Amino acid sequence: MKPFTLSILMLASGLPGLSAAETAATDTLGGHKLRPLEVMGIKQVPDGGVAVEAVTRISGAETRRLGIESAKGVSIITPNFYMPDYGSRMTSSIYVRGLGARMDQPVVGLSVDNIPYLNKDNYDFDVADIESIDILRGAQSVLNGRNTMGGQINVRTFSPLRTKGLRAMAEFGSGNTGKAAVSYYGQFGKVLGMSLATQFKHSDGYFKNEYDGQKLDKENSGSMRWKTAWKPSEAFSITNTAVLSLNRQGGYPYERVATGEISYNDECSYRRTSVADGLTVAWAGKRVVVTSLTSVQYMDDRMVLDQDFTPEPYFTLTQARKEWAFTEDLFTRGSRGKYSWLGGVFAFGRRTSMGAPVTFKDTGIRMLIEQQRNNINPYYPISWDTREFVLDSDFTLTSGGVALYHESTWTPGNWRFEAGIRLDVEHTALSYHNFTDTGFSTKELNSDGSYSDYNHTDILIDDSGALDETFVEFMPKFTASYTAGDFKPYLTFSKAYKTGGYNTQMFSDVLQQRIMASMGIPANYTLEEIVAYKPEHSFNYEAGVHWTPQAVKAEAELTLFYIDCRNQQLTVFPPGTVTGRLMTNAGRTRNYGLELSASYHPFDELMLRASYGYTNATFRSYNDGRADYRGKHVPYAPENTLFAQIMWQVPQLRFHGITPVLDVNARCAGKIWWNEANTISQPFYCLPSCSLMFDAEYWNLRLWCENISNTHYSTFYFMSIGNEFVQRGTPRRFGATLRIKI
Repeated sequence: MKPFTLSILMLASGLPGLSAAETAATDTLGGHKLRPLEVMGIKQVPDGGVAVEAVTRISGAETRRLGIESAKGVSIITPNFYMPDYGSRMTSSIYVRGLGARMDQPVVGLSVDNIPYLNKDNYDFDVADIESIDILRGAQSVLNGRNTMGGQINVRTFSPLRTKGLRAMAEFGSGNTGKAAVSYYGQFGKVLGMSLATQFKHSDGYFKNEYDGQKLDKENSGSMRWKTAWKPSEAFSITNTAVLSLNRQGGYPYERVATGEISYNDECSYRRTSVADGLTVAWAGKRVVVTSLTSVQYMDDRMVLDQDFTPEPYFTLTQARKEWAFTEDLFTRGSRGKYSWLGGVFAFGRRTSMGAPVTFKDTGIRMLIEQQRNNINPYYPISWDTREFVLDSDFTLTSGGVALYHESTWTPGNWRFEAGIRLDVEHTALSYHNFTDTGFSTKELNSDGSYSDYNHTDILIDDSGALDETFVEFMPKFTASYTAGDFKPYLTFSKAYKTGGYNTQMFSDVLQQRIMASMGIPANYTLEEIVAYKPEHSFNYEAGVHWTPQAVKAEAELTLFYIDCRNQQLTVFPPGTVTGRLMTNAGRTRNYGLELSASYHPFDELMLRASYGYTNATFRSYNDGRADYRGKHVPYAPENTLFAQIMWQVPQLRFHGITPVLDVNARCAGKIWWNEANTISQPFYCLPSCSLMFDAEYWNLRLWCENISNTHYSTFYFMSIGNEFVQRGTPRRFGATLRIKI
């Protein structure tokens, strides 16, 4: 075997962050070694199978023991990685090391079978037959580009060239939740394999709307994945993955803090249909490997919100969107002696068509428009023509870009030096059409206390316009590491960024203010002041050490980090009584902290594992015109995350080829500040869970319970028209999962 092909084999069989414990944990439903040329889409190149920087790997066997089916499932297991479960599957906020935002651009990239998902609203979906999940913490912008300043998630599913036969899964649990999955892996000779994996989920939900007594978070979802792998020679490989995903759900069980109840009168729901296809082509020569990753994605989704979340008819939002995206990543990798390199070109295009009408209803018209106006001028009160009208907005957002990147590695002796650089050029454009057709009548207060007609005002607003902007970003990265026996310390510096964008949700508020201006009430802001937000930049400094002792089955990793973030993007509610959310830029923030993870096998049947993350993220400068938040903690990012796990294969109870496996673990997070003023927060909380698996060669049965203590905690907080709301975390849940392999 050629030396460089051997290095690719080492990459395939020892991806970043693979601990000794995870290596020893055999997946009886699909344990296998990886072959060269089948995972070449992964760019992070470890040295001898050990990552240089901070990476967490979760094996396929571990995902099944912990019930992980999506990116949200790795929350807290990975130190300083927090992905709260709230709202619906559209709300996929991610916070890493104090970085993150609730809307628009993500801070972490997601790739499933080499398909990079560009829209974080499409991050939350279940994946069948996961082989591994790698979570790279810290800036990954040089190799992965825009919106990866907090990290990168790589999910890989089983290859039909390495897996055979039929797999089936059935699960039933609390909330009348049922899941089913069936997949088949077939091979045609030694060079061609195909697989078809399907799954379905139904849940009645856990949260009740007191207004009508119905469950809010019902869900029906499913997916189908067709994967084809062709490997006609050791030097050439083609893999194509096509995925169809469907989701229909309620959601948004927001509890009003003042009453402690979830109660609202209008519909809240989310539905999504997405299609993605990814083609990976790899060719290996004597000293170079060329890889092409091509993807096409389509998403059609619709969100309906009772935007005031009260029993009163204030206003509703319906956001319907269709989005197409295309990506191409072409890169080469090679080595000569102590020097190796990776370089390539990346291009993408994305087009989104969206309508987002806000419907004002009776209470909203009376309280937010008529009452405000009449309090200012009671001598000439107004009354609206109708008790319902629409502020309509249509948008077309297009973006596209191209990037050049390169990373060189020089390994003299025990030292390893890496230098990377990326040049990103991106153009984004927004065309909009805002319109409304309504009106109001004005009365005059007479001296005898009666009212007489004064005049009538027609309001016809029909605005169209276009905005565009070009971003040019230059991102360097430097890493130095040293191997000293079982220890590998390293230092790294990198620059990263998150792209800017437009506040489409604020157009309805601009229309509302134009209406108020027609009644003599001055506007709080103009379209030009709030429509665009700037890119976010970070300068990242990281030091760490990996410990991989040869004498014992153990592994440990310690990471220290410091992040200087400029123009951090924050989701806020602008001043006044508004219907939308606003993405704005804080002046500057400073984040520092540490991450510690370790695993240990005192003997083959027992695994101990723990990970801890600490983040101190505060504003260095941020004044929103109402208050100065210097020194305050950045909201929504937890200060601490903690995961602890004990897994024991009970040899004393082994019988007839069936091995009981006991897994006890806990996920803990907090303190989480809910606003920039740091006046309200979620204290530190823990969610203990356990499972008992009966594991056999061709089947296993897992009995599980999550949140055993039924801990009462919140995953989200916000304000709407002056009211405070939270979403509570899901209560105690239990169930059983049966898996079969034929």
